[in-house]
Amino acid sequence: MNIAILSLGCPKNQVDADVFCHALLKAGHQTVADPAEADVIIINTCGFIQSAKEEAIENILMACQYKQGNPGLKVIVTGCLAERYKSEIMQEMPEVDAVVGIGSNAALPAIVDRLTSAGAGQLESYGPKRDMPLGGARVISTPRHYAYLKIAEGCNNRCHYCAIPLIRGPLRSRPLEDCVAEARWLAGEGVRELILVAQDPTAYGEDWGQPGAVCALLDRLNAIEGIRWIRVLYAYPERISDEFIAAMVRNNKVVPYLDLPIQHCDDTILKNMNRRGGRRDIEDAVARLRAAIPGITLRTTLIAGFPGETEEQYSELCDFVKTVRFDRLGCFAYSAEENTVAARMDNQIPEDVKQRRADHIMELQAQISAEKQAEKIGATLECVCDGVDEETGMYLLRSKADCPEIDGNVLTPADTPLETGAFYRVTVTDSDTYDLYGYAEEKLED
Repeated sequence: MNIAILSLGCPKNQVDADVFCHALLKAGHQTVADPAEADVIIINTCGFIQSAKEEAIENILMACQYKQGNPGLKVIVTGCLAERYKSEIMQEMPEVDAVVGIGSNAALPAIVDRLTSAGAGQLESYGPKRDMPLGGARVISTPRHYAYLKIAEGCNNRCHYCAIPLIRGPLRSRPLEDCVAEARWLAGEGVRELILVAQDPTAYGEDWGQPGAVCALLDRLNAIEGIRWIRVLYAYPERISDEFIAAMVRNNKVVPYLDLPIQHCDDTILKNMNRRGGRRDIEDAVARLRAAIPGITLRTTLIAGFPGETEEQYSELCDFVKTVRFDRLGCFAYSAEENTVAARMDNQIPEDVKQRRADHIMELQAQISAEKQAEKIGATLECVCDGVDEETGMYLLRSKADCPEIDGNVLTPADTPLETGAFYRVTVTDSDTYDLYGYAEEKLED
């Protein structure tokens, strides 16, 4: 069968798709990029917040439209939306042929066979969340020089606004040796940049009774030949111990970059969010990171308009943004998610107020980001080439400060040929809010 796979949402979801894609290929199917050529379309959905749910529904309906030209087409919905809403999807969108929860991902080859057999009807399959594979054989859907390594599934943090524990279940850390084995395989496949992902990588090992196990994992990954950069996505401030910082410092392949999802700075709001620690803990973590790792790039995410957020608390958040001066920042209007504690709280903020607050914080950050980017003019940076921008014809490179698909680029003219996946020394000549511009001076040796 020709199978088109559309994976939405975060890199963790993409890794899940890479695993079941491999299983489908092993079962004798083949993948196609164009859904019009497919016998089966699988949509691996995100269902984290309202905007993600809307995007998933739009893609499901789009896939079903291909049935007009291909009545035999089968549409399968899996991922977070399928796990969260189960039978509701089939009831609301009867054009869908199968809804598969995350615990049944490993059964997708068998489900495809059943769907495409004569007389098959609609299917639903929801295995236990613990049956969701933590790893396994996979394809590499990213450009060959970088890949995501999922080190854990689920989350125990129980933030009151977050539906992830409801969807993905409690924390399950992947065995350390399993992570290392996959990283070695990825290196052998040509991966140069390893990006560690989980709902909370800094909690890795806590379910074994070994908090801080991520430090040992970084030590092991740093020793793998072929890997040049190691990037950690999402580090919760309360778990940024001196030991974790020391692991970042001693492992030279770990790039000076962290994403700290702090969400707010007001102590009362943080308590109502069920976040550990307060503003002092956040500021302490930032100060220790900047002291130990000069030039570290710090990114964060914030929520504006959490239930009960007063104008004074919002103003405090604005002042915090201007004082701490994160290198990168994303601010989102609070989304009330079903079956979360926060959705049942009193004093919900009107949608227009939430969005206005989020937009204003992004305006504040745009100025900060532009100033920080301008400070890099004249600097020489180690960068990796991700390819060519089709619109401008310029090469797209990234420095250690830039995570793919999240941050900006270092753009260079195409007058000198560059090799995708190779590393270059680039001198920065100009900047804007999110991107840098410069010239590749020389290719760096492996």
